[in-house]
Amino acid sequence: MNESELNAYDFERRFDERRAFEWMQENWTSSFMFCGLYAALVFAGQHFMKERPKLNLRRPLVLWSFSLAIFSIVGAVRTGLYMMHVLTTSGFKQSVCDISFYHSSLTKLWAYAFVLSKAPELGDTVFIVLRKQRLIFLHWYHHITVLLYSWFSYKDQVAGGGWFMTMNYFVHALMYTYYAARAGGIRIPRFCAMFITSMQILQMVMGLTVVVLVYNWLSDAHCPSNMHNITWGCLMYLSYLILFAMFFYETYLKGSSSSSSSSGNTKAKKE
Repeated sequence: MNESELNAYDFERRFDERRAFEWMQENWTSSFMFCGLYAALVFAGQHFMKERPKLNLRRPLVLWSFSLAIFSIVGAVRTGLYMMHVLTTSGFKQSVCDISFYHSSLTKLWAYAFVLSKAPELGDTVFIVLRKQRLIFLHWYHHITVLLYSWFSYKDQVAGGGWFMTMNYFVHALMYTYYAARAGGIRIPRFCAMFITSMQILQMVMGLTVVVLVYNWLSDAHCPSNMHNITWGCLMYLSYLILFAMFFYETYLKGSSSSSSSSGNTKAKKE
C-alpha cells in the first residue's frame, strides 16, 4: 500500500499501533469480564427497575446517541476512504485479505478505536433498562458477541477486518443518528427504520461472505487468518443474519399485515 496516496492527519500518523497491538495481546480476555459484568448488571437492573417507575433520560440519551453517531460517521469516512483506495488500486481480493488496515497511517487509529468502542457501546442497554423498554435477545446478544469477536480478531489481526469495521462504522453512523433524532423528539418516517434494518441485514450477508472468502483463500500467504476465527466468525454472522431477518419480519412485515387485517387498530412493534 502506497502510504503517500493516503491523506492521513498528523494525529492519525502519530498513533502507536504497536503499543495498541501489544496491549490487546495481553488484555483481550478482559472482554469476557466486561461481557460477564454487562450481563449481570443488565438483568439485575431489570429486576431492580421492576417495581420502580421508568426514567425519562431523554436529554442524556440524545447526547449519548449523538456522540456515538459523530464517532461512527468519522470512523466510516476514514476507513471508507482506505477501503475505496484498496478496491480501486488492488482489487476486491486484496480488500478482503488486506491486513495493512491495522497499520496504515489512515486507519490504524480507527481500527483500534473501533474495537475499544465496543465496550462503552454496552451502555446502550442502560437506557433500555432504566427507561423500562423491551429488551430483546438480539440486542444484548449482539453487544456481547461483537465485543468478544472484535477484540479476538484485533489481537490476531486477521484478514477481513477492514470490511468488518468499515461496514459496522457505516451502519452505526446511520443507526445512532436515527436514535439521536428519535430521542430528540424528531418524527422519523417508518421507512428510515426499515432501511437501517435492511442495511444491517446486508451487512451480515457481506460479513458472512467475507469470512467464507477468507476461508477459501486461507492457503494464500497474503490472506492470513486461522480456523478458530473463521469458525466463530461464520457462526456469529450467520446467527446475526437469522436474528435480524426475523426482527425485520416481526417488526415491519408481520406487524404491517396484522395492522391491515384489523383495520389499522393493531400497531406495528417499535424497535
